[in-house]
Amino acid sequence: MKNKLLLAVACCVLAGVSCSSPKGKSKEIPVQEWQSLFDGESLDGWVPKIHHHETGENYRNTFRVKDDAILVSYDEYNEGFDERYGHLFYEQPYATFHLKWEYRFTEEWLEDAPSYTYRNSGVMFHSQSPESILKEQDWPISVEYQMLAEAEAGVERPTGNMCSPGTEVYYEGEMDPRHCINSTSATYPWDEWVKADLIVFEDSLVIHMVNGDTVLRYTQPQIGGGVANGYDPAIKVDGKLLKEGYIGLQSEGQGVMFRNIQIKDLSTD
Repeated sequence: MKNKLLLAVACCVLAGVSCSSPKGKSKEIPVQEWQSLFDGESLDGWVPKIHHHETGENYRNTFRVKDDAILVSYDEYNEGFDERYGHLFYEQPYATFHLKWEYRFTEEWLEDAPSYTYRNSGVMFHSQSPESILKEQDWPISVEYQMLAEAEAGVERPTGNMCSPGTEVYYEGEMDPRHCINSTSATYPWDEWVKADLIVFEDSLVIHMVNGDTVLRYTQPQIGGGVANGYDPAIKVDGKLLKEGYIGLQSEGQGVMFRNIQIKDLSTD
């Protein structure tokens, strides 16, 4: 019943109209305004954290601004990739929100990066804070909206998937042991701008959308599972439901651009 109410609220959010509280009370959730997380000119408000480097160090200018977009680039990586998985985090956490952005890949890919990173990137959410990520921690404990593009002609490769470094989710009513769950989206060319939407209701319901279509739903994001390494053990409390966290743009060896990054805070008192 709770998820049905949240789905109804999500429909109101997408339609831009007010609607009843997800708790079924008479109180209405007002229509919220979009806020930009990126001014198109600078990285103000964003904090980089790259594997092997301290929080705040934008190694070799990995994250930069170009053509009104945040560009992930490796043209200054003279010594190779060396597992420098990185993330650019927005400075404040969110709990219940609607995030939207556009992305496209570039031709740049470091061949010494793992093969799975080819035309692959993502947006992390409900993440631990960038300040709590240790220097030699590879992935933040978080949930990922995974972005993929066609890697081989004629081979399906959906985007808007879910991946779970140090986390787990419930899918179709059951805890799903997979690290990544594919969406139902189409496959898109690497050089095409794709519109992405992420709607999150704390630890209750998460909805992924691609070009306006809902492609994945899951529930109960929580700490657990593997993949993330080098973290502070005090932070990884398996079974702890993730009610809020930070949003991060990913860099993992593939060039990518993010633009029109906007958010609506859907939380109510």
